[in-house]
Amino acid sequence: MVPASPPIAAQSTGRGAGARRRRLKGVARRLGARIVAALVMIWAVATLTFFLVHALPGNPVQVQYETLISHGVPPAQALKETRIIYGFVSHEPVVSQYGSYLWQLIHLNLGKSISYSGVSVSHLVLSAAPWTVILVLSGVLVSFLLGVLAGAVAAVRRTSKLGDLLSVSGSLLHGIPQFVMAVLLAYVFTTLLPVFPFGAPYNITVTPGWNLGYIGSLVTHAVLPVFAYALSSYGGWMLSMKSSVVSVLGDDFVLAAELRGLKPLTQLRYVARNALLPLFTVLALSIGFMFGGSIFIEDVFDYPGLGHLLLASISARDYPLMSGTFLLITVAVILSNLLADLLYTLIDPRVRGQAS
Repeated sequence: MVPASPPIAAQSTGRGAGARRRRLKGVARRLGARIVAALVMIWAVATLTFFLVHALPGNPVQVQYETLISHGVPPAQALKETRIIYGFVSHEPVVSQYGSYLWQLIHLNLGKSISYSGVSVSHLVLSAAPWTVILVLSGVLVSFLLGVLAGAVAAVRRTSKLGDLLSVSGSLLHGIPQFVMAVLLAYVFTTLLPVFPFGAPYNITVTPGWNLGYIGSLVTHAVLPVFAYALSSYGGWMLSMKSSVVSVLGDDFVLAAELRGLKPLTQLRYVARNALLPLFTVLALSIGFMFGGSIFIEDVFDYPGLGHLLLASISARDYPLMSGTFLLITVAVILSNLLADLLYTLIDPRVRGQAS
């Protein structure tokens, strides 16, 4: 007796489930490889930071040890305190120093600050990071929304005066560096037209906490630095979105939508969704790279973020704080790269298909 074959629907369901499992495995392998690559890059940056401290003139580790000795600290205690500050001591072989440094780094111990009287570097950078994150995220989102909207309008109305005006504005703003934009905004809106406050993240007369006075002061002090981020990035988003929309407008599905009589608003939704796809990866990457740009903007507006902390550590020759802040900014760029790859894998079915 010939056994009955399973129903066609069951066979197709089984094949579909198998295909989904293969796609998930492919995505997992892809992301696993990216995570390993990110960890290798973080290790490379940490290694570079270690040898950079060694290459600095004057050997700051040895100088710190000799300074403690000159203040009457016993040699054993001086070695211990130097190890606490830098994670290693220069009297040991380089291999031992490097191993001690990595061991401390794995335990998230970035050493002690010199200019802040022995305060933990981890505490300082983690206290400064939220201020930078607020500025960076706000600036990136504002510039992204403005740039995408202006780029879409410039593409659709590219033969009109409005389209030309938007294109010119994007080209001009795209060429202005962030620190120049920050200085211009500070000069115009705090000196010529004193509309916004300047310096510090909030007014010293308000009490920090969940109250309207403190929140309002935070917002008014953040307006200029956020728009310095946003305007310096607006041009890139606008030009990219315009180019993407123009290329999508020539696709076959747009012509098919017009022939089917779809409403212009519905057509624009389809066009915008396809045009936005290449920009999402750049969005995630820009968050990381703007951490580096925060150095200039935070310095201009005296904002207590990572950029301001890095410049202060350079001025004070505070090498542990300098290396810890630089490492955190670099890790932010690497993690944003990983986030971009994850995001693009989730939103683009073609990438998921390649991963399987």
